[in-house]
Amino acid sequence: MTAGRPALSLQSPNCLPRVRSTQNRVIRELVGLRPFRRSGFVVRREPFGDKQIVHNYGHGGGGITLGWGSSRLAVDLGLPGHQGPVAVLGAGIMGLTTARLIQEAGYPVTIYTSKLPPLTTSNIAGGQWYPSTVFQHSAVTSAFRQQFVAAAEYSYHRYQLLAGERYGVRWMPNYELSSSPTAMGRTDMLIRSMLPAMRELSSEQNPFGSQYGRVWNAMFIEPARLLRELQRDILISGGKIKVRHFSERSQLSELPEGLIFNCTGLGAKLLFGDDELIALRGQLAVLLPQPELDYAYTATNGLYMFPRSDGVILGGTSEAQKTNLEPDREIADRIINGHRAIANAMHCA
Repeated sequence: MTAGRPALSLQSPNCLPRVRSTQNRVIRELVGLRPFRRSGFVVRREPFGDKQIVHNYGHGGGGITLGWGSSRLAVDLGLPGHQGPVAVLGAGIMGLTTARLIQEAGYPVTIYTSKLPPLTTSNIAGGQWYPSTVFQHSAVTSAFRQQFVAAAEYSYHRYQLLAGERYGVRWMPNYELSSSPTAMGRTDMLIRSMLPAMRELSSEQNPFGSQYGRVWNAMFIEPARLLRELQRDILISGGKIKVRHFSERSQLSELPEGLIFNCTGLGAKLLFGDDELIALRGQLAVLLPQPELDYAYTATNGLYMFPRSDGVILGGTSEAQKTNLEPDREIADRIINGHRAIANAMHCA
């Protein structure tokens, strides 16, 4: 919710402003590639000659959500017993949060990256605080589930400390629309304590045309603003950022740092030979901003809407093993038309 505005009341009639989902309001179209592993993201340490490498990658569609927490696990694994400067590979959300936590622990850090914000994959994220498309439940271990919950919990609390205009973090009601009775999914059950004020909606309370729905208060993050401010914090605190591309792992031996954090996302597939890592292609349409929108929604058909100061984010898609970065016209039309149908079905609840 915005500053000075009360949380959504579910006790009284409410008319929500509608998203104006028309083609002539589209200001940009985006395509991003999520780094997905069926067995979940990697936080692991391994020796590399006279150096140590700590891996922190493979977060699927939950990179922004899990950034602080996964990086917390990584630095807690790598820093004990280390002396001297530290290197971080990558300047997306994992690289920047890792570098910031390293600085907070008192170590000098240098980020090596081939792309800087706003050109990273993290810049294309929608920004909802919810770990979506992070792993496949049938492929993960109980140890990973503990790792997942630990990362989510730390991130959830860390983002609360960043709420406000500077980092682009705010609370909003988040609706879930469904054609069948809503139920707690397996991911929901793991993070139940991080879905506050969750309520099932009766037909009288549901302002959407869906037969079923629920709502909870969720954090939403504006990736461009967050990444820009984290980069600024790192530089102000004495960190260094060097643009450099590594095409093979042997080149890492040239780095002067003895401890290296690998936050390369999809780059880990080639650089470190992770064959489980695949790309999930996601396409977004961004509409002209609508400052009156103070809610978000997701629907069971994969569509979602997140209002931000830089535009209204309309998603979405998830296509495995597709790496084309050009927007697909048919998908773009389906996104616009799907959200227009949701808006047209809305009514006062």
